[in-house]
Amino acid sequence: MAKGSVHPVDERLPLVRLLPLGLQHVLIMYAGAIAVPLILGSALGLPKEHIALLINADLFACGVVTLIQSIGFGGFGIRLPVMMGVTFTAVGPMLAMAATPAIGLLGIYGAVIAAGLFGILVAPLISRLLPLFPPVVTGTIIAVIGISLMRVGINWAAGGDGNPRFGDPLYLGIALLVLLVILGITKYLEGFFANIAVLLGLLAGFVTAMALGEVSFAGVGEAAWMAPVRPFQFGLPTFDVLAILTMCLVMIVVMIESTGMFLALAELTGRRIGPEELTRGLRADGLGTLIGGVFNTFPYTSFSQNVGLVGITGVRSRWVTVAAGALMLVLGLFPKMATVVASVPQFVLGGAGIVMFGMICATGMRILSRVDFRGRPNNAYVVAISIGLGMIPVVSDRFFVQMPKPLEPLLNSGILLASISAVTLNVYFNGMRGGADSAADDAAGRAAEAAH
Repeated sequence: MAKGSVHPVDERLPLVRLLPLGLQHVLIMYAGAIAVPLILGSALGLPKEHIALLINADLFACGVVTLIQSIGFGGFGIRLPVMMGVTFTAVGPMLAMAATPAIGLLGIYGAVIAAGLFGILVAPLISRLLPLFPPVVTGTIIAVIGISLMRVGINWAAGGDGNPRFGDPLYLGIALLVLLVILGITKYLEGFFANIAVLLGLLAGFVTAMALGEVSFAGVGEAAWMAPVRPFQFGLPTFDVLAILTMCLVMIVVMIESTGMFLALAELTGRRIGPEELTRGLRADGLGTLIGGVFNTFPYTSFSQNVGLVGITGVRSRWVTVAAGALMLVLGLFPKMATVVASVPQFVLGGAGIVMFGMICATGMRILSRVDFRGRPNNAYVVAISIGLGMIPVVSDRFFVQMPKPLEPLLNSGILLASISAVTLNVYFNGMRGGADSAADDAAGRAAEAAH
């Protein structure tokens, strides 16, 4: 990169490009963004209008936290193209809290607020673990992230979990159409149209599904045009010690998973990150979780499907996710618009999901291609065992069913299992010096790529 030139991550694109690129990010994450409030609201037996408030608050907070993470304010925000959303890691513990009368929704919010403060405080400590993540560890973790998420994309393509028509050939055909459109645009078009290949693929799938009568706009008419999101809308939070400790454990899991996402983004965007940048990113996770508790929603983390989208489009500007964050914020304040976006069927998203999650896995493989497997054959054990352990929650969700309930957030995260395994095995086989050597090899590899 020439001296004085702007890094692609910091490039400010014109508005006519920002809006469709931002909308592309919103469509990809929307289903996941509203899933947690739907699950929690149903588990708590909340009326429909209260669940709608949870969704509005979630979209609003998604937008606010994405802006913080992408723009960066003071010591908060990694300043990479990151989309933030409610983490699924917290769903199990929150469902257990919801089933406990002494805790309930207000106790969940109290635990979320406390976990957010905890995350802000421990972010510098977690970031100091960065030397434990040389390429053999980073590549393995990123590959596991992609493989783990592939299940989500495949389920989307078949119609989504719980759909009575799951696997309908019509769903599979439209998902395939989306995939083929993305591939065709990527191969035969260049420039801006290639950048929005996923958006155009989704649009083709949506129009086809609508023509076949597979799109429902139910709820659009009843949704309000505007609904302000207010703090503590359900009442003041309560604080239960056990709930707080559980949510702090969830926060540690979230931050380790976020570290993998940030490293993947750093690889895709060509921007190196060190402990200082990682601290800012993890602090934003904590601040986002704190904001979530205040505005009637839940813990936040970087959304991995959007990491894959960066890899597909090649658009590295963080101002694209700033635009997407602004759109999410608007959707949270204007429920009718949010309901229209929610009408995109999951099988339409499926074709794009398979590409995006595969792209994350390919990024991990590209990093692993720079690892020395001949001079250090034990690196193969690091990769093999860690990927195997990371697949346990994916292929057998009852594998740890007999283990103590408090360990669920740890044992049900394939990314965390792979991270712990890869870090431990790398230190065991290579020691800390091995990590330093690998990091040097990685730097040389990146320099060669940049020169190319």
